[in-house]
Amino acid sequence: MDLNDERIREAVEHTEILRPPKQSLATFGTTNIYYYLITEPVYKDLVDNVSETVIREGRVIAQKPKVVTPYYLSRLEGFSSEARRYFEMLTSKHGPNVAGLFYSYRNEPKELNIVSDGLPAVVDRLNAEIDKRGEPLTSIIKGEDELWDVSLMRFIYEITGSSVQNNIRQMGARGLLNIDSGGIPVDARVKIEELFRMTRTGECEPRELKDELDHWGLFEDYEDRFLALFKKR
Repeated sequence: MDLNDERIREAVEHTEILRPPKQSLATFGTTNIYYYLITEPVYKDLVDNVSETVIREGRVIAQKPKVVTPYYLSRLEGFSSEARRYFEMLTSKHGPNVAGLFYSYRNEPKELNIVSDGLPAVVDRLNAEIDKRGEPLTSIIKGEDELWDVSLMRFIYEITGSSVQNNIRQMGARGLLNIDSGGIPVDARVKIEELFRMTRTGECEPRELKDELDHWGLFEDYEDRFLALFKKR
């Protein structure tokens, strides 16, 4: 095993979600989770009698989950050849149009502070502050200082796993996981119509709509409507 892989594995194993969010990720909207990621400083073992804790604060913004298929994912950019081979394997096993959920996140780091208290005392204080403010979507994560972002990714993985069944159930109840005769999920058609509306009103760029149509291989089907957006009124 590569040394870097081993360090990542250790960071994941040593990550603890001390206070998970008290709500699942929203099925039909954006979820804004505030986090405190606390670590012992990387220099702790180099200095005697150090009792300090590093506190990183930030937000993880989880966008509305979208229904996708292996075919859709295979057309996204930024995936390695190994990942694309995995999409091919999914297509071979389940077909190109099996529905699944795709989650996207944005991390917005806020502050970094080093306090002269041990980690248990910091956790107690943060829990008390969060309880006083009544914030169900604020979380505390214990991670590794050098690989704190790996710890944050472990947190994201955990909250996704705890939310996916509820998200699937709610989408299924609305028929959004159904696949039409063209192999396109109902949710995707709904998203496309929303992007047309937002493009007309200037809430999003035409490129975003064009990219979504291309990812589904649907541009020709919607080409006349797309070009009509640019006709002078």
